[in-house]
Amino acid sequence: LLLKLQLTCHFHPTTKTMKLSLAILSIATTASAFTSISAPARSVTRSVASNDVFAPVSIRASGTQLEVAKQTPHGGTLVDLILKSDAEKEAAVAKTTKSLQLSPRQLCDVELIMNGGFSPITGFMDEATYKSVVDDLALPDGLIFGLPVVFDTDDEDLSPGDIVLLKDGDRNIATVEFTDKFLPNKAYETLKCYGTSEIEHPGSLMVATERGKYYMGGKITGLDLPVRDFPCKTPAEVRETLPDDVDVVAFQCRNPVHRAHYELFTRALDDPLIGENGVVLVHPTCGPTQADDIPGVVRYKTYEVLKEETKNDRTRWEYLPYSMHMAGPREAIQHMMIRKNFGCTHFIIGRDMAGSKSSITGEDYYGAYDAQDLAREKGPELGVIPVPSLNLVYTEEEGYVTADEAKEKKLNEKKLSGTKFRQMLRGGEDIPEWFAFKSVVAVLRENN
Repeated sequence: LLLKLQLTCHFHPTTKTMKLSLAILSIATTASAFTSISAPARSVTRSVASNDVFAPVSIRASGTQLEVAKQTPHGGTLVDLILKSDAEKEAAVAKTTKSLQLSPRQLCDVELIMNGGFSPITGFMDEATYKSVVDDLALPDGLIFGLPVVFDTDDEDLSPGDIVLLKDGDRNIATVEFTDKFLPNKAYETLKCYGTSEIEHPGSLMVATERGKYYMGGKITGLDLPVRDFPCKTPAEVRETLPDDVDVVAFQCRNPVHRAHYELFTRALDDPLIGENGVVLVHPTCGPTQADDIPGVVRYKTYEVLKEETKNDRTRWEYLPYSMHMAGPREAIQHMMIRKNFGCTHFIIGRDMAGSKSSITGEDYYGAYDAQDLAREKGPELGVIPVPSLNLVYTEEEGYVTADEAKEKKLNEKKLSGTKFRQMLRGGEDIPEWFAFKSVVAVLRENN
């Protein structure tokens, strides 16, 4: 099956229909359970490599950007690849010989490479780095890294040594100097990173049908950040807003925030793992995700109305241009690493975080606590403390309490499934306020 994937990817045309046919035939390999990949015991001291694509670079602007948040960036230095002057940008563009339009997923990756969200890498991963991350959950020098960051293409004419202008519509985003080009073993990649190569997994489906047959490594030079409907501050900008003397706990989500989510991240500040006067950074991803999720722009609108409704000095809101993989435990590590670069010391890990179900059987690909277990194992090495989320339920007698407390006190729980909620939303029925904020419901109905 692995060989078949390589051959079909190499010789067949690249239409989505054909890719899907090939994927169904070729990525049928299954894994009965997710197995975390432990990196061998190696020093995490930054090594000097012959290819400097992945060496950290210093912040270009002088000042105290890193001094305003106590969390150290991943790898020790926050990457900033964005050129500051028009003359520098014009000179960089003049070196290019071709231009390419970025896909929405590629645009997110380029932005996080050049603004330091993916620190310490400074470009798309070459084959050696890609294989190291796939196999070992780490860069070649041993520094933990959750998922590979790759540039995919079907272009037969792109070659190592090419310097290409990367665009989003008419806007110049970055240049990339390609260093290598290789045929990935996609079935192996998905099995290692997602725990399965089944095409019913949204991540495997994305790799098989959206990504090109080649991956290319390359050094990024940043020109301009994308213009989005939702503003995405850089890690340096977010760090400037955070207190430097208290813990900062990140809350990741990719869906509208409902009552249970709000209770979860506000109560997390009372966790013994969080120091006194800690703050929570609600940091939703607004980039591409699985097909049936609410569009990023609509999600952003729900967050904005909720931010105003629940304004609180201990709750901060920012937005992340990240492309979801639905990779469960390994994606939890990726999120922790990214939020570390944004200045967070702690990270809330929910039940089945970044989990997904088979599009055919509806079965979960990951256990409810797999992400928490891997985060607990890797947290000390990563330098981020995972905070397990509370399992909250709503009760008639006492509102939101933990499931254990509800059981112990024999309280009457009230439940509303996501499917039922969507049906009520479409049907114009009243949504109970214990389940969802009225302001959020109004936005969802306006954009339904």
